[in-house]
Amino acid sequence: MRIMILTVPDCPNVPLVRERITAALDGRTAQVELIEVRDEADAARWGMAGSPTVLLDGVDPFAAADAPASVSCRLYRDTGGRAEGAPTVQALRQALSGASTPQASAGQDCCDADALDLIGRSGRGRRAPTEQGLRAVQQAVLRHFAATGRAPETSVLEATAVQANRTAGEVLAELDREDFLALDDAGRIRAAYPFSATPTRHEVRLTTGVEAWSMCAIDALGISSMLGQDAVIASSDPVDGRPVTVTCTGDATLWDPPTAVVFVGRRDGAGPAAMLCCDALNFFTSHTSAEQWQQENPEVRGQIVGQARAAEIGRQTFGPLLRED
Repeated sequence: MRIMILTVPDCPNVPLVRERITAALDGRTAQVELIEVRDEADAARWGMAGSPTVLLDGVDPFAAADAPASVSCRLYRDTGGRAEGAPTVQALRQALSGASTPQASAGQDCCDADALDLIGRSGRGRRAPTEQGLRAVQQAVLRHFAATGRAPETSVLEATAVQANRTAGEVLAELDREDFLALDDAGRIRAAYPFSATPTRHEVRLTTGVEAWSMCAIDALGISSMLGQDAVIASSDPVDGRPVTVTCTGDATLWDPPTAVVFVGRRDGAGPAAMLCCDALNFFTSHTSAEQWQQENPEVRGQIVGQARAAEIGRQTFGPLLRED
């Protein structure tokens, strides 16, 4: 494996990223090369989205969708949402594992959901940081979805954004770049994980009577915990269309049919979860049906998980999103 660190001259974060790469390698040998980038043209040529940028075999595993080439300082978010000058050791380990491990066959348990970190943004979690009004606006968006089943208009968010001396459009654009939500070409919210602004396979009915759409099966399972209220998920098996219903009461879930499972997967490449993951995390009526879908979609890597594990992933991922601390 070839590891390149792209950096501007005298970048103060180079020692930190070198130290963390060494720790993430866990004694494995790899060619690590430092490349100094001095202008925007070189940044575009090398694919540097800020200094430092880490390339694994020529690929930036931490790249945000449509991130421009830049010679500016680059910051990375840890699992608590804190900004640092280098990826965490955990995130680097996950990236190194993905770069060095060949794709398994459809019938092989290639890796677990934690290793793939399919929905947790490369170890950074789904909870936006408090800085620059990001978390406040994210939470305002999620509460609007919970109350109405629909995405808020930008104007509804202005009062929240102005508390950070920003416009709602500015905050939403940053949340989109960091993949806490997704905007369409007109700047409207089309997804705010776990919610979708457009119909999907997964409908969630809350005890308040609100009906909302989730982006995927795991997102649907996380909504009840995030909101602290019971919910009923109505979905369907993508192989034959048969219904799958999950009733969430507190931390308990009741599945119909009782043989139902979840496939947790993603497509290779860089981009937001809405593009790479969401249509690859589905409910299935049985393990056999999930295996059939996996065999028919070899470009998706992942695994079948049972009911308890799927519900746990949903709670862990989305449960903290509306906490005030």
